[in-house]
Parts: sequence; structure tokens; C-alpha cells
Amino acid sequence: MKLYLDPGHGGTDPGAQGYGIKEKDITLDIAKNIKNILLTVYQNVEVKMSRENDATKSLNQRTTEANSWGADFYLSIHCNAANGAARGYEDYIHSSLSSSSQTAIYQNIIHAEVTKLNNLTDRGKKKADFHVLRESAMPALLSENGFIDNPADAALMKDPLWRQKVAQGHVNGIVKAFNLKAKTAVPPNPPKPADPSNLYRVIAGSFTDRKNAEERAAALKSKGIESVIAAAQISGKVWYRVQAGAFSSRENAEKQLAAVKKAGISDAYIQSDAPPAVPSEPAGYSILGVTHLSPEHMNQYAKQINPNAPNLGSFYSSLGEYYGIRGDVAFAQAMHETNFLRFTGDVKPGQNNFAGIGATGNGAAGASFSTQEEGVLAHLQHLYAYASTQPLPTKYPLVDPRFSLVKRGSAKMWRELNGKWAVPGTNYAESIMNIYKNMVRFSDQKLEAVLKEIEGI
Repeated sequence: MKLYLDPGHGGTDPGAQGYGIKEKDITLDIAKNIKNILLTVYQNVEVKMSRENDATKSLNQRTTEANSWGADFYLSIHCNAANGAARGYEDYIHSSLSSSSQTAIYQNIIHAEVTKLNNLTDRGKKKADFHVLRESAMPALLSENGFIDNPADAALMKDPLWRQKVAQGHVNGIVKAFNLKAKTAVPPNPPKPADPSNLYRVIAGSFTDRKNAEERAAALKSKGIESVIAAAQISGKVWYRVQAGAFSSRENAEKQLAAVKKAGISDAYIQSDAPPAVPSEPAGYSILGVTHLSPEHMNQYAKQINPNAPNLGSFYSSLGEYYGIRGDVAFAQAMHETNFLRFTGDVKPGQNNFAGIGATGNGAAGASFSTQEEGVLAHLQHLYAYASTQPLPTKYPLVDPRFSLVKRGSAKMWRELNGKWAVPGTNYAESIMNIYKNMVRFSDQKLEAVLKEIEGI
């Protein structure tokens, strides 16, 4: 299936304007999301865009290009404007077409899918004599995604997450209309049906600037790895995640993660939608286990207390995964040890010692590490010494200077660090878990199940 995707206006033609935004910018972002999702997720689909940047292009140039290319479908993305009072979504096919035409059938399907997700008033399916509908040689649809001069609609348009939802609605309609198939086939004889709400997503980077995310996606594509850019709102801030696949099997996700890291993305990690498993120990929370909170979430939590906190989340997530340690709880421990990375005790910021290793009090500053990553590595190796009797995995060098001083396996639960990591440390683990509980509550993700898991600690 060949889709000609036309983000309306551009360049010297801004389109409709209102509340500090321009139609040409909104339509381009929605169209880019549509292309990104289609090419990443679905097979046997080609997408050609009339413009992929802020370029000027005439209506005649657009339809001539679509016709010459031999597109199967023409989709033009627009925003509306009226008197400031009108609001909502509507879409158009050419006025000469009957309501039983193939184009009308496509309109019915796409309209239904878009209106499921766009949170706009449904103004209905319409017909008009627009140039792109009249001069295109293939079925064509023009969608008007809200009124830019209406305050409520404009507020939605400003939200990157809303624009991605609108794009997903268009994609869902196209997939149904043209019977597109996903690239990832269900493996033969799966042990159990895949649960779409329980996926392991390979995150190959998270950025606050979409351009940086697009550069990362392009770098992955050059290595033969397809990805999709997904916006996520975390603690009131929008992050653009580069997702290199979603899998119902963690084993498959780990294979993809290895491929992404081999491509040079060392801070890639797996984000699980799965609810946390209830620990077998009824009276505690184990040090070894799954990291639930994303790196972005950890960083944002620290910054809402200390705006100057360095971004350590990706280290605690990726290294925690490697050692099988709950990286987010270890992050909470680092917050406790460093007073939220303000270093108000004996350890100083330049030491990169986030766990107070060797800082035994009375002015003893403890160990120093050359980089932030090495400091986190030492922290997790020290936890591994307490929580496991197995040999230290060999991917990374041993940088914890006190690893050999730990009685191996002597603290498999966080509460068992009381009196060991901190002396006397009567409430040491409780303080860590209180920070972790606050981190979970701070999350705008569906992680309340974690709180049930750690109740009573």
C-alpha cells in the first residue's frame, strides 16, 4: 500500500493561526507521527510526504507528485479555523463522490478510528470541492483536526501527546481500511496468549527535544534497527522515547536490547508494562528484582527536590538490569545517602560516590570514582555482594573497593542492610523505602501496584 501523506500548508504559508501556534507546524508533527508508526510497525506500506520540513509547496505540486508516484491513498492533514467559537473534528472527501464509493468507505473507517482517540467534538463526515480531493487520481481524504482559534482545541494542539494520539487514530483507520499487517508475527505455539497490556519495550533513548530523538532513530535505522518515537508525559514534562520494539516475551526483548547496545546505544533499557511480581518473602522487599521506574522518572523525581541533581537514572536502570538489582530502589538509596545529590555530608560531589562507600563517619570521605557511571557501578556491585552469593558477572570490571569485605549473601532484603550498610542503622532501610514509595507516588504511570508490594516495610 502506497500512502501519500500531505501535512497542510508550510513555508511561506502558515495556514490558520491562533493562541501562538500555526497550522503548518501542527499538521507536520501529526504527519511525521503517522509516517513513523506506519513504517515501524506495519509491513508492505510505503509513505511519501509532500513535505518533511517547513517547506513551501503548491497544491498542484502535491497532487501531481502523488499521481506520478502512483499512490493508493492521499491523506491530507489540516487544522480548522472559524470564529473562535467553533470546535471539533471533521473530515472530507470530494463532493462528486457517492456515500457508497470506495473513498466514502475509507472515510467511514478512518473517521471512526480518529474520533475514538482525539477528544474532540465529532462534527461529522463531509464533502467538498478541495483541490487535493478533486485533482488526486486516487481515493483521497482531508481531515480537519480541531479549530486552532478555539481556546480548548488549541490547548489540545499544543500537547505533543495529543498530536501523537491523533496520529495513532489515523494510523488505526488506515490499517483497518487497507488491512495492513504488523511486522512482528506471533511466534508458533506460544506458551500463552500475548497480553497487549503486558509488554517489554526496548527504549533506545529518551529526549526532551524531538529532534534529538529523530537523530537517534535515524542512527538506529542506519544499523538496520527500526524504531518509533513515542511521547510520554512524566511529572508534567514531555519526553520523546525512541522505542526499538515491544515484545510479549522478555527473552525476545533482551535479544533486541543486545542488538541495540551492539549498535552503540549503551544506555538502552527495557521498560516493562507488566505489574510487579509479589515477592515470595512476605515480610520484606528483595534487593534483587525488577526495576519498575523509568530513568526519566527517577531523574525528574530527584530534580523536583534538587533542581541541580545530575541525571543518573539511565545508569541505575541499565546497570540494575545487568546485575538483576532493583535499580530504582538503589536510586532511592543514593538519594538517602547524598541528601538528594546535594552531598551535605562527608562525601563531596566530585567523588561520584553515591552510596557512601567507605564513608564511615568522623570526616572519612570514603571512595572516589572517575565518572558518574563508575560511581553507580560501584554502588550496584556493593549491593550485589550483599544480595547474592554468585560470582560477580564479568562484563564490567570490579570497581567497588570494599566488595571483598562484604559477607556474601548476608543481606538479600533491603531491611537486612540495617546494621550492615549503616551502623547502627535501625531505620536505614525504612528511610530508603519511604523515599522509594514517594518516588512511586510521584509517578504518573500506573505503578500503584508497587505500593501494595512494599506495604508494611
